[in-house]
Amino acid sequence: MAITPTIQGVRPASGGPTAIEIGVERLPQLFHTLDPFPFRERDLDRGAEEYIVDWARELPRDQKLRIIVHLPPAEAETAAAQELETALRHYFAYRGDAVGRDLKELFRIGWRALVIGAAVLGLCLTLDNVVTHLIASPSVERFISEGLFILGWVANWRPMEIFLYDWWPIMRRRDLYRRLAAASVELRPTAPPGVDLSAESPG
Repeated sequence: MAITPTIQGVRPASGGPTAIEIGVERLPQLFHTLDPFPFRERDLDRGAEEYIVDWARELPRDQKLRIIVHLPPAEAETAAAQELETALRHYFAYRGDAVGRDLKELFRIGWRALVIGAAVLGLCLTLDNVVTHLIASPSVERFISEGLFILGWVANWRPMEIFLYDWWPIMRRRDLYRRLAAASVELRPTAPPGVDLSAESPG
């Protein structure tokens, strides 16, 4: 089920509180409606997760996150509303653990690739020494030697890519989910008809 158009994000003022604001008509809109698990253990709706995560990326990393959910007063009194903070923390903690496992798996792949790459490089250097003594033609010897040299280093491209670059975005995503799991959640009933609260500070 799609989230209503009342969603809005708020950038914190300098030195002010960090807040992610989201508006819904009913709390189940935030979660997969076909999920058979109890409310506090359900997965977030994909659109809701993307919205919250995208806004969390924009907010300062050194400030604790807050999630403010705007909803009708009657909805704020439901049993689901009382479990919302637990549900969000459970979900984001689960996602953080899942991404953490992805990071560990990436490192395992990196170490295996490094062992293979080092073995290939060692073999290429050994063959280069053999070729130097067996081939009399300098041009042919140089061609084979440079080919072996390139092959040896190409075999190490993947582990170098993993250990130098690939793990950074995964670690940042894991840390972001952990920050969201620790975020405080505030329910804020929407204004009655004829009352404008748009000028109020999110703090």
